[in-house]
Amino acid sequence: MAVEPAPYQPSVRYAAVLRLLQAADTLWSASRDFFARWDLSPSEFNVLNVLDGREEGLSQTELSRELLMHRSNLTGLVDRLEQRRLVVRRDVAGDRRAYCVVLTAPGTALLRRVLPHYHQAAEAVAAHLSPARATELERDLQGIVENARLVAAGEGEKKEKPIRRRP
Repeated sequence: MAVEPAPYQPSVRYAAVLRLLQAADTLWSASRDFFARWDLSPSEFNVLNVLDGREEGLSQTELSRELLMHRSNLTGLVDRLEQRRLVVRRDVAGDRRAYCVVLTAPGTALLRRVLPHYHQAAEAVAAHLSPARATELERDLQGIVENARLVAAGEGEKKEKPIRRRP
């Protein structure tokens, strides 16, 4: 009679990862509502925020890397922001195929209106954390990000030992 293996019992780390995913999903959903008052999506805000202070702008490839977003997904975002005159595409000297995305004066003005509210909301969301705990949490989350990248690349998984069968 074969013995069934004991069912897997998730650890407290598993529960923490599930709670982190729930928090991320909740934050993203709340941010959609938050940015809607300025007729922005969270992703459009992120584009404006990343471009802020970069006078020369960024190529779409550089921007997609900074935003951890596939370049093809970024195209639609830049198109919408350009239609609203919040960003502009400029040719790159010496490369006719490339251009940089640059924040415009209206884009900067909108960002200046949004940022104080955004910073205040972020503070309110994390108000229960002491500054020391917030620093610790930020460090813990960075470790999770790094581990997730390793696991996704197949480098962080524990390799199972092959089962030896007797002839």
